[in-house]
Amino acid sequence: MGERVVLAMSGGVDSSAAAVLLHQQGYDVVGLFMRSGESESACSIENTGLLPIAAPHRQGCCSAEDAADARRVADRLGIPFHALNFRDEFRRIKDYFADEYLAGRTPNPCVQCNNWLKFGKLWDFAQQIDARYIATGHYAQTARQADGSWALLAGEDSTKDQSYVLFGIRQSLLPSILFPVGGSEKTEIRRLAREAGLRVADKKDSYEICFVPDQDHAGFLRNFRGPQETAGDFVDLEGNVLGKHDGYERFTIGQRKGLGLAFGEPRFVIRIDPQSKQVVLGRHEDLAVSVIPVHQTNWLVTPPQAAFSCEVKVRYRQRSESCTVIPAADGTARIETQAPVFGVAPGQAAVFYDGRRVLGGGWIC
Repeated sequence: MGERVVLAMSGGVDSSAAAVLLHQQGYDVVGLFMRSGESESACSIENTGLLPIAAPHRQGCCSAEDAADARRVADRLGIPFHALNFRDEFRRIKDYFADEYLAGRTPNPCVQCNNWLKFGKLWDFAQQIDARYIATGHYAQTARQADGSWALLAGEDSTKDQSYVLFGIRQSLLPSILFPVGGSEKTEIRRLAREAGLRVADKKDSYEICFVPDQDHAGFLRNFRGPQETAGDFVDLEGNVLGKHDGYERFTIGQRKGLGLAFGEPRFVIRIDPQSKQVVLGRHEDLAVSVIPVHQTNWLVTPPQAAFSCEVKVRYRQRSESCTVIPAADGTARIETQAPVFGVAPGQAAVFYDGRRVLGGGWIC
């Protein structure tokens, strides 16, 4: 057997194909399903505390059905498989999600799930069983550089690249991370899964937040935190009242649809003030910013001490923009973009790139 690797298996096609590739490459693969996304009332756990049993409905990539799909793949390949309950740890992600919305920010739970669970608890488990590597089905790549350092790179398939949501992992972990599907196109991965006889080969990708059914984050907040006194006014940039809203946590910067108001021209959410409970509306041009402050920066290169030029992405699916980053010693940074950027939302991540290499990033504040 080759070196041991713990693979996060979600039951989807990408992590399943990753299992096939690692198995073909001779690794000693151990599959781990991280049971974290189902609500406490959605399913029950056997006395072992390890294996989930049937749940009445799916929730993203963490349901009992997904666990069953992952187990079938592991059985087919003949690799060990564990389904562990991370409910307590996942409560931290839910708390973060609720806290951010109630603070008027737009959270990114997938980034924090990667930071705290997939590249936190996954690594802890790997060390317990003497594994050399951890692996996931993310579309990203790692590579050793000429100077001996390790780099995080964008995935080969630009339409599926997930390097943005990985900016927060620890630099020291890069030599121990494998991304088996990162060098392939999605179509190739599905074909590989079909050729391996995996029933998940044509399984749809999940784009939902696993603990927020139907993307109703306001409903999740009500159930998770109880009723909140968040109703207030829609106002324009001059402070004139335009109407009423049921709760500022229902909105995010740049939102146009679902405002519940009719205007002669499109209006967008420009700013959210949780103290006054006001949601400020304006025109599209009012969304433009060219200076973006970030904090809690994480670097995947030697932390820069002076201003430097690079590209930045401020949303997962937005294109990157040329900018200058001015870092500070306290972990903050100032981003100055060459062209205006629209829809910059506090709470989202700003991720720095040099070509395909991820330099690091921070949280927009």
